[in-house]
Amino acid sequence: MRDSYGREIDYMRISVTDRCNLRCRYCMPDGVEWIPMEEILTFEEIARLCRVAVKLGITKYKITGGEPLVRRGCPALVRMIREIPGVEQVTMTSNGILLERYLGELLGAGLTDINVSLDTTDRGKYQEITGFDELPRVLRSIRVASEAGLRIKINAVLQTGLNEDAWDGLLSFAREGLADVRFIELMPIGRGADGHMVSNERLFHKIEEHYGPLTADGVSHGNGPAVYYRIADWPRSVGFISAIHGKFCGQCNRLRLGSTGRLKPCLCYEDSLDVRGALRDGSDAEVCEILKKAILGKPRMHCFENTGAVTERQEMAKIGG
Repeated sequence: MRDSYGREIDYMRISVTDRCNLRCRYCMPDGVEWIPMEEILTFEEIARLCRVAVKLGITKYKITGGEPLVRRGCPALVRMIREIPGVEQVTMTSNGILLERYLGELLGAGLTDINVSLDTTDRGKYQEITGFDELPRVLRSIRVASEAGLRIKINAVLQTGLNEDAWDGLLSFAREGLADVRFIELMPIGRGADGHMVSNERLFHKIEEHYGPLTADGVSHGNGPAVYYRIADWPRSVGFISAIHGKFCGQCNRLRLGSTGRLKPCLCYEDSLDVRGALRDGSDAEVCEILKKAILGKPRMHCFENTGAVTERQEMAKIGG
């Protein structure tokens, strides 16, 4: 289905929990309040929504959180969605801590790709950012998963005065062929509004100064807005998601489903529609109408470059990113 600006909406990000086993300062700082479990969609309700959404042309899904793997049975949800006729792809975003534990189940359920959120390869800095000394386990999970055939992207957010020099260590994943590495400009949502992001334009030039010219990579790497480049003869690519200094809204193809059943047309704005009531007490036709309304309600573009116009105030973990 196309939105009111002619964009084909074929992708949905699904948050299955607001809980996480890390406390990254820009996403889920200490003191956040958990959503009661009775308010969170069941896996059956999520699968029902996907069955309806497929009929509208939404055939690609990403499971997010919080940290999705802290929700018991998450691989079963991957399988439930993957087995819906018409679904083309189910992927996931994770912090990687539990990835090795559930790797076999995830592969068996049909997961092919995973984005691992990782902002540094320095153990002390990782603990400072996340609140936990889990970097060795994450690094092992990435290597084991890559060797098992799971296609991996590293999602990194750089902040001035915190981890702005972490980019070179993170690029080692691309150099070694383990993962594409994507640098995401910090978005002014939740505690992220208090951070100091590193611009991707500045980072691009620093990488070129160090490694030589970056060449455009015309190969598709997924469903997101990242622009990819190659460094010399490295086996994997480096990507840039320039939320502040770039406008990728003309190609936006997504809806976001929060764990409580709120459909968000755009990450930048607080506007959302409640689909939980229809999933619990309504018909598929009612669910379909809410999906259509969300698609047609997508704004032309975000306004992250103008923080005063950003209306979303929730922590990123409650939105699903």
